[in-house]
Amino acid sequence: MTALLDVAVPDGPAMQALGRDLAGWLRPGDLVVLSGGLGAGKTTLTQGIGAGLGVRGPVTSPTFVIARVHPSLTGGPALVHVDAYRLGDAFEVDDLDLDATMEDSVTVVEWGQGKVEALAQDRLEVHIDPARDSGLRQVRAVGVGHRWAR
Repeated sequence: MTALLDVAVPDGPAMQALGRDLAGWLRPGDLVVLSGGLGAGKTTLTQGIGAGLGVRGPVTSPTFVIARVHPSLTGGPALVHVDAYRLGDAFEVDDLDLDATMEDSVTVVEWGQGKVEALAQDRLEVHIDPARDSGLRQVRAVGVGHRWAR
């Protein structure tokens, strides 16, 4: 797997801008799996994706509600925003019935690594790491499957 993106991001506004750029790559049926520590910028990136997709907001962390659907305001795909942090395994993810909305939506799952891969053979895995002592965050996106093979 080759990284489609490997970039240092200096702050929240730049992370949102990166999300808006990523939204241009996304289409209905896409699964985006976000990983990184607490405060890495996963929700901030998702806010940018939502803005780029033109969905109804605000896009906020779904930590306690687990999943939120943000309908499109522009006729594009909805954004399904999931926080899998509190979910124990893939069986609990299955209970969310995300596969019911996958075909028509862009599904972004925070903390989904090791829990949501069965939802789609093709996915975009985005990992956010804080760079030591610089305040920057390193964002690496890797495409998995035929959809991202180019």
